[in-house]
Amino acid sequence: MDPRSQVLLRQGHYFSGQLLLAGAPADGLLQQLPSSELWCWNYADYQALAALQSRAYFSVTAPDQSYDAVVLYLPKSRELTEYLLQEICAKYPAAEIFLVGEKRAGMERAAKHLAQYGEVSKLDSARHCQLWRLTSRKAPVAVPDLAALANSFEVTVGQQQLTIKTVPGVFSHGRLDRGTELLLAHLEGLSQGHYLDFGCGAGVIGCYLAKQYPNSQVSLLDVDAFALFSTQLTLQANQVQAEVIAGTGINEAPQHLAAIISNPPFHQGVHTDYAASEQMLTQAKGHLRAQGELRIVANSFLKYPPLINQHLGPCQVLAEAQGFSVYRAVAGQRSQRQ
Repeated sequence: MDPRSQVLLRQGHYFSGQLLLAGAPADGLLQQLPSSELWCWNYADYQALAALQSRAYFSVTAPDQSYDAVVLYLPKSRELTEYLLQEICAKYPAAEIFLVGEKRAGMERAAKHLAQYGEVSKLDSARHCQLWRLTSRKAPVAVPDLAALANSFEVTVGQQQLTIKTVPGVFSHGRLDRGTELLLAHLEGLSQGHYLDFGCGAGVIGCYLAKQYPNSQVSLLDVDAFALFSTQLTLQANQVQAEVIAGTGINEAPQHLAAIISNPPFHQGVHTDYAASEQMLTQAKGHLRAQGELRIVANSFLKYPPLINQHLGPCQVLAEAQGFSVYRAVAGQRSQRQ
């Protein structure tokens, strides 16, 4: 069980009533707290609770229910923490509010932010985690408008001008990251068909594909509800149509794709996790049509080329810059040395 959940159980007398766990992992805590429900924005956690999904919500907004207590599991992003605390304090004015997280994730800073809503106290500190409680309230809080919190920036790729929208918690919030910028410069010459933007984030790559290749179909997939929300805003801002998919990995992707394009994710919260990206590389061939291709950008130190060579086809390096590499491979293509 996650150490944050273990800390909660140490203070279980606070959580005997109707409880909302916001951002908690699917680690068995719901089973141990029968009056609890989960609000999550990670589709993997939601999907892992298949037997308990009547008690789980996958959304960027808190459920319209009433609770005696709400526990927020501290996310990585400071801006997302601010949004979630405001959403929780606004929607549940009568509930007790708790904040739990790892010390290294910035719990002391987050507790100070919680203090703007009233008096706070530290209830527990164990397993490198802390649990804080909002003990009294100040004035009522307005429900935040997530769309209004979106940052907007422009991206130019050749003749294409894109407007990108990002909300708190999304990768590279408010700016174009260097890896994606490099990949966008090397997406010429794709065969017409169905493209997938895997781990789409704010939808930069998928939106570009939809504009650059208007006769092709584009799908965008991500595990994070805030990324999917940003993607929808980006597509609307650019007046393009595309399919947006909530999924834990490549298994939820369409079949017979002409291309999989990705700046693969490798973080879950504060932790590094390459599992989804490596699974995509090892199983991409099963989602590509004959001669379909993979184009990705990744940190050059990551050992992705051997996986691509083994499971897809010869890995070609299209570009290298600032610690990033753009790789290309064609399904079923053989090495010229064979």
